[in-house]
Amino acid sequence: MAFRPASLDALNFLLADVRGALGPYLNVFLVTQQHWSQSSVGWVTTISGLLGLVVQTPIGAAIDATYAKRGLIVAALVVLGVGAAVIYALPLFWPVMIANTFIAVVGDVFGPAVSALTLGLYARTEIAWRLGRNSAFDHAGNVAIAAAAGLIGWMVSQRAVFLLVPVCAALAAAATLSIPAAAIDHDRARGADEGDAAERTASEGLGVLVKNRPLLVYAICALLFHFANAPLLPLVGQKLAAVHKDIATAMMSACIIAAQLIMLPIALAVGRYADRIGRKPILLIGFAILPIRALLYTFSSNAAWLIGVQLLDGVGAGIFGAITPLLIADLTRGTGRYNIAQGAVATAQGIGASVSGLAVGEIVDHFGYTAAFIESAVAAGVAFAALVVAMPETAPRRGASGMMPAKSRIYEHDARK
Repeated sequence: MAFRPASLDALNFLLADVRGALGPYLNVFLVTQQHWSQSSVGWVTTISGLLGLVVQTPIGAAIDATYAKRGLIVAALVVLGVGAAVIYALPLFWPVMIANTFIAVVGDVFGPAVSALTLGLYARTEIAWRLGRNSAFDHAGNVAIAAAAGLIGWMVSQRAVFLLVPVCAALAAAATLSIPAAAIDHDRARGADEGDAAERTASEGLGVLVKNRPLLVYAICALLFHFANAPLLPLVGQKLAAVHKDIATAMMSACIIAAQLIMLPIALAVGRYADRIGRKPILLIGFAILPIRALLYTFSSNAAWLIGVQLLDGVGAGIFGAITPLLIADLTRGTGRYNIAQGAVATAQGIGASVSGLAVGEIVDHFGYTAAFIESAVAAGVAFAALVVAMPETAPRRGASGMMPAKSRIYEHDARK
């Protein structure tokens, strides 16, 4: 059976649906409907997130090593669906903590695994375009699930939103299995050079992550970016829910849809221009938007203002989500460690997001929402400065003889240092 691009499109669309029904909806539901304190929500977010982080890099290594990438995605979907059902049935501290931990463990399987499938299904000359298309369908799925969640939250209850996850998980599993296993080049999927199939166990190993200075720089910037960005949408949702209690889920959906509608064309633009103008200029735009957005939230509590500012998330997070797998592919080309590098960067992102949940919860409880937004702006500003100073361009360079591998270019940059 031949590979059909629509299968990968559907997978990205439906995986967005699976992830989108959790996260900010859970925070708002626990605070406004279950009357949890901000600190309690922060502890659940932080502890489950940190425990889930322990397995992220090993998951990346497993994706590099396994030929059963489709099976790994399906298994993660099963765990995610069961976890969401537990949260729906037993929204108490320990059941939510345990379910959220399992969800955190499997949640970051999807990004690296889908990127690996993409590398294994497409030629390298098509990767920038295809990863941009993946991101666009991901954002389209987020719009769809936000609209569905808003409708269900308004017509039924906030709690019923979590039942969307098992349904979407089943559909995503079907989309995964519709991709023929034989169509996947597993050596290309792990970032190995063509013809390296016989050196599967002789790739550079974990040392490539430690020696690759630009990858470490980007991981630190990603940590700070997510530390600043992760709490913003839940905080905005909570502010809106405090004023509009009867339509809290609909207001949260409005925030998500506003950003995702911007992210969709941004993702396509990144896929189109990343090879033309390079990665770093695009990254700088994405990182510069975040501190501005965090500060703008402090200007007003008006619903229209907050939703309007949320549009900027479509630019910043849209660029970050679309270009990160491409940048990691640049930095690991020829090493055979693409997915383990993705796991390492995802671990850094997860640390930032998890720690921020507890930190922001404590700040809001003791100092209010404005202080929390300012703290996020400062962290985002540090991430932008680090990117400007320490991150090199990673795009392949064109020379007289064609494309110079990004890996060689990065190592050349390190040698000059």
